[in-house]
Amino acid sequence: MTPDQLERNKQLVIGFIQDLFTKGDLDAVGRYLSPDFVDHDPPVPGADGPEGMRQAGAMFRAALPDWRSEVEQLVAEGDIVVERFTATGIQQGELMGVPGTGRTLVLRGINVFRIEGDKIVERWGRLDDLGLLRQLGLDPSA
Repeated sequence: MTPDQLERNKQLVIGFIQDLFTKGDLDAVGRYLSPDFVDHDPPVPGADGPEGMRQAGAMFRAALPDWRSEVEQLVAEGDIVVERFTATGIQQGELMGVPGTGRTLVLRGINVFRIEGDKIVERWGRLDDLGLLRQLGLDPSA
């Protein structure tokens, strides 16, 4: 893999995250994800593949219209790009059954994307789900 290809892979991931989550462009799913995209850790229960990512983007934008995802770090090796991010937004609508609170929510996470050609074909991810639940007042350990 050439340095140029590694950089193109990084830019593909940045473009996808910024278009879908920061800009709220649900059509980004079709532009960036392979139709055969496999999400090993879907962010929306019961929704897999490209449609699951579209639903996640729609859910966050509906609840947090100013949602922004900031890339903290990108590492590329071969056909893999790892993204560490922090996303923030003011909760104005319902999220996970919790009505809008007007509070700023912060979600941190790590995604691992596999690129094939010019499309994202796989994703593995870990989000700070417990941190988000706590911010929403849904802390299961409380």
